[in-house]
This record gives sequence, C-alpha cells and structure tokens, in this order.
Amino acid sequence: MRAVTTVTDTTEKAEKAAKAERTERAAKAEKAGRAEHAEYTEHGGNLRSAGKTGRKAARGERGEKAGPWDDGLIARRAEGRPADALTTSPSPAHAPDTTDPLSARLEALRELVGLSRARLDAGTLTEAGRVLDEAAARRRLSSRHTVVAVAGATGSGKSTLFNALAGVPLSETGLRRPTTSAPIACSWTDGAAALLDRLGIPGRSRRRPIQQGAPGSLDGLVLVDLPDHDSAAPEHQHTVDRVLDLVDAVIWVVDPEKYADAMLHERYLRPMAGHAEVMFVVLNQVDRLPDEAAEQVLDDLRRLLDEDGIALGEYGEPGATVLPLSALTGEGVGELRDALDQFTATRRAAERRIAADIDATADRLRPLYAAGRQVGLSELAREEFTDRLAEAVGAAAAGQAAERAWARGANRACGTPWLRLWRWYDARRSLASAIPAPSAPADDEITARQRVEHAVREVGDAAATGLPASWAQSVRDAAARGAEDLPEALDELAASAASPQGGSRRQRAAYTPGARPPRPKWWPFAVLVQVGMTLLQLLGGLWLVAQIVGAVSPNLGVPVLMMLTGIVGGPCVEWACRAAAKGPARRYGQEAERRLRDAAAACGRARVLDPVAAELLRYREVREQYVRVTGFSTTGR
Repeated sequence: MRAVTTVTDTTEKAEKAAKAERTERAAKAEKAGRAEHAEYTEHGGNLRSAGKTGRKAARGERGEKAGPWDDGLIARRAEGRPADALTTSPSPAHAPDTTDPLSARLEALRELVGLSRARLDAGTLTEAGRVLDEAAARRRLSSRHTVVAVAGATGSGKSTLFNALAGVPLSETGLRRPTTSAPIACSWTDGAAALLDRLGIPGRSRRRPIQQGAPGSLDGLVLVDLPDHDSAAPEHQHTVDRVLDLVDAVIWVVDPEKYADAMLHERYLRPMAGHAEVMFVVLNQVDRLPDEAAEQVLDDLRRLLDEDGIALGEYGEPGATVLPLSALTGEGVGELRDALDQFTATRRAAERRIAADIDATADRLRPLYAAGRQVGLSELAREEFTDRLAEAVGAAAAGQAAERAWARGANRACGTPWLRLWRWYDARRSLASAIPAPSAPADDEITARQRVEHAVREVGDAAATGLPASWAQSVRDAAARGAEDLPEALDELAASAASPQGGSRRQRAAYTPGARPPRPKWWPFAVLVQVGMTLLQLLGGLWLVAQIVGAVSPNLGVPVLMMLTGIVGGPCVEWACRAAAKGPARRYGQEAERRLRDAAAACGRARVLDPVAAELLRYREVREQYVRVTGFSTTGR
C-alpha cells in the first residue's frame, strides 16, 4: 500500500515533467517555424518553391484559424489562388507531415468533409469530424505512451486483472456491484498527465504500479480500468463509451459465463471489428474450468469473434490477441504482460487506432461516395439534349422558312416583269381583303416549355445515373436550377440568334429575319437576260404597232420572232433560275437551322450542361479524396 500513499507526490512529478516536455516541444516548434519562414524568404516568397514544409505549415495554420473542417479547397478555388499559396507565414506548431501515410489520409478526410459539406447533411459528417478532432488531439500528445483500457462486464474480473498487471491492488474488487464506479489509471512512465486529462481522469484516480519484470518492461503503458459496460447505472455506460473512443487499445475481459453475451458482441465487439489490431480479448477465470472445458470455451470464443468479423492475430497475421488466463491465480497473466510489452514497444498503437477509426469512417461513408458504375454524361445524352432543345426552339421550321424565303427571293429577282406585276397586284388585293391572322395559341408556348423541362429532366437523370443518392440529387438540382429561365432565353434566341456578330455585311443580312437573302454571283447575269427578253417583247410589239399605223414598211417575221423569243425565253430563264436556286436555298436553310441549333445548344450548355458538369467534377474530386481516405493512391504511387 506504500505505492498508493505516494500517489499525490508521483502525480505532481508527472505533471511537472509533462509541463517541461510541452515547453521543450513548443521551443522546438518555434525554431522549426523560423527555419520554414527563412526557407520561404530564400525562395522569393514562392511557397511552391519552398517545398513540402510550407505546405504543411499552411495546412496547420488553416486548421487553427478556420477549424479542422475548413473547406480550404473550395475557398482557394473561389479566390483563384493555387493550393500552395495559402499564407506567407507558415504555422510552426504541429504541422501535419503529408509524406506520412496516416497524415495523408487525415488530410484527405479533412478535404473530403470540406468538399461534401454543401452536399451532405451535417449529421452524416459528424462522425468524420469527430475522428478528425480526436486524431488531431491525440497526435498533439505524447507518442511514447500507449493508453490501454481494461473493459468488461459485471463480475468478469477486469479490476482483478488490472491489479494483477499493476502488481498492487489499485482498483477496488469485491462482491458489491458495480465495484468500479469511475475510471482508474495506472501509468508505468512519467509524462502521461496530458493524456489522462484528455480522458477526463482526475489526479486522485491516477496511480503508479510496482515495477515487475525486467527494467523498462511495459515502458509507456497507461492502463485504465473502466466501469462495467453492462452496469445498471447509465452514467457508467456513458463513461465506458466515451473512454473507449479515446484510448489507443482495449483489453476485453470475458468470463466463462458471459463470453457470449449479446450486448458485448452487438454493441461493442462487432462495431469495433476493424480495430482488431488494437484489441486484446482475454478469457478470465479459467481456473474455474477443467482443462478440456477451458479449451472448448476458448475455441467457442474464437468462433464468436470470427462471426463478429474480428481478425484473430494467429500464425503471424495481424489481428486481435486472444488469451486464456486467471487474474486470481496469476495463470496466463505473464503471457498477457509480455504481449502488452511487445505491443507498447512499437509505439504505434495510437497510429493503428487512428487508422482503424479512419477505416470505420470510410466504411460508413462508402454508400455516399462509391458509385456502382462509370458515371458521367455521355456524348449521346448531350446530343439528345441538344436535339430536344432544337426541337423546342423550332430550328427545323426556321430552316425551312429560311429556305422558302431564299427561293422566293430568287423568283422575284429572276421572274418575268409581267408575272412579278401580277404577283404584286394579287398581293395588294389579298392584303386589302385579308382577315387578321390569329395570334399563336398559348398552348404552343406551354408545349415548348414542357419540351424544355422534359429535356432538362432527361439530361439530369442521365447524368445522375450510377451516382450515390445525395450526389444524384445534387446533379438533378443543378440541372433544374439552370432550367428555370431556359425557355425565355430560347425564345429570345429564336428571334435574334440568326444574326451573326461577325462576317461581312452580306453574311449578316443573310441571317437577319425579314432581310433580303444574299444573292449569288449568277443572279445579275440572269436578271440581265430576263431584261433582254422583256426588251425583245417590247421592241417586237412596238415594231408591229408601227407597221399597223403605217410608220414602217410591213414585215411581220422579224417582230413576231422577237416577241416569241421574249415571251418564251422569259419563263425559260425563270424556270432555269428556280432550278439553279434550289441548292443555294437548301444550303441557306440548313445554315439558318444550324445557327439556331448551335445557339440553342450554347444556351443549354451554359445554363444546364455546364452546372451539371461542374457537379460531376466536384463528385469526381470528392471520390478521389475518398479513395485517398481508404488508403489507396489515385496516382499509382
């Protein structure tokens, strides 16, 4: 009991040692910060040239100022800054080393949370945020210590095992239940005060063991005896759950009566299956069983652990350590002490625990990021969307109207004057007696709007195919937001998109609604021939009139031939011009249709396809970060 009476002095020494250690660490960090700043200055203010050190410090400063969930990648893009040009004064304190795989995974998880915050509800990301917070808190503390919790059910003998490992009765044992009402810690090495503060264990509950075995045995071990996880007191269960989330490893103590307890397996062991490398499962009280019965119970315990998905550390494979022992008689306690000694000597328990937490978080987030197939908007879906917009804006009808307008222009230019005069007269007469045409019914506008909305829904569904539910909805929402004023924009295009901003005056006139279509080079020659035919008719007629009145000598052959040539030649020229105009008219209509189609496609691309593509790009970036969180490289390294 002498070790118990000296707890207060030992605790004060441990706290002083921890304070001195923190002071020394802060001095080293400040020195490292000055070296990083000097490196930054040497490279002329270019953080990219300053290398990985500046990037680590920049990330550290961002985490301190904006919180561990800061959406730094989005902010850097919004400000138009490169990823490395974050700050000119790197933070020296605890800058993460992204060359370390665990640091890279934590950084990827931080970026993942930041990128996903606007797409997923806060509750979904709460666990990931907790893992980031606890990982940062643990990595700031001592890495030479390994915090191991001793957990078990009522009457399993965990407090007895705790005392057996410490070599002195530090934790109360007895028949009264529950015996352990608050966590009790036993540290084999000084400097664990900050770790115990994080666990919320007060100074009066901190103990020191009696040194057993070789010097340096169990160096760095911090053992924590927990209350019963099946205690009738709710605050005890809450304490167990809280501490288990913070320790580096756990020793589960089971007994022959409760080793198959459903509460233990369903609430703790099965959810912690991914933490097998930081887990010990000991079958206590084997002294109560015959040898054969103890082996049978131990085999059945291994079977249950295997059903829970817990890998067993056998034959050199990583996994949970399963041992039979008797804390009361000391049988098997030495083997457990040796296993703990090897476990703490590596000083990697904290990293393994954090890596297991990241794995568990990645498994929970997998349905939110893992797609069942190749995602993206295919070229076929883009073409179908463009076709539907062109149909809604009436590109084909506009092309046909432009073709007819070009043909009418050819007929007017190359037709006979008499036919043109008759058409003018007929048009004036029709205009005088015409009944005002009814305006386009509102149903046509509604139908066009419905076509546009249907096209947007189709392209949104095509882009969302294969995506996780939350990201699929984000893609559909992006498409729907772009379609809000798309019909009005298409209506404006239908009236003005045919007028190009560039090109010659003739080209601009060619695509202006209501303007005269451009004339090919052969039109003036055709018009000249048509004028010649008209002059032949006029001259022949005048010649015949002059013969009738006796002004000239009679000669009917020549004037009649002239008139017949003009009468027959004029329609022939008109027919030839109409035949020659079919090709240019068709090309003119196709060009008008193409221009209106391209304008509608550009409008749809800017308002719908680009936002959808941006959302898909964001998902791909998030998926790459998720792959990095799982521990796989997306670059093949």
